[in-house]
Amino acid sequence: MTFVKLNERKNGVTAYSPFNELIDGIFNNSTTIDRHLHHTPAVNISETENDFILALAAPGLKKEDFKLNLEKNVLSVSVETKAETRAENEKISRKEFSYASFLRSFTLPQTADFNAIEANYVDGILKITIAKKEEAKIQSREIAIN
Repeated sequence: MTFVKLNERKNGVTAYSPFNELIDGIFNNSTTIDRHLHHTPAVNISETENDFILALAAPGLKKEDFKLNLEKNVLSVSVETKAETRAENEKISRKEFSYASFLRSFTLPQTADFNAIEANYVDGILKITIAKKEEAKIQSREIAIN
């Protein structure tokens, strides 16, 4: 199925069409196009009092497929998978290969403790927890009024 952009012309002037805007919004969104072309997983980044948390949505993989690398203050998450189906002793009319890879890099703040990084992969979500340095944690105390 092919989407064809409608140009409603009246007296040589292109008329406004909500359908055209909808199609343009879906297919010309660079974020959507990049994510689908390169199979880059979406990521949620959050912060708690003690940690920074990265959660990458990457279903269908195994924890062995992931490679995490820390170089200076840049944390890189990459995946490279290959699959090939072969049929022995058969006349092959179709042979399919599957190859997927991605690389996401994150610059960590100076308040991150680079020696306290943990990762786990559960239910299609790779969760990376980066502890904060002790001096970066929010310290609260009550102040007496004189």
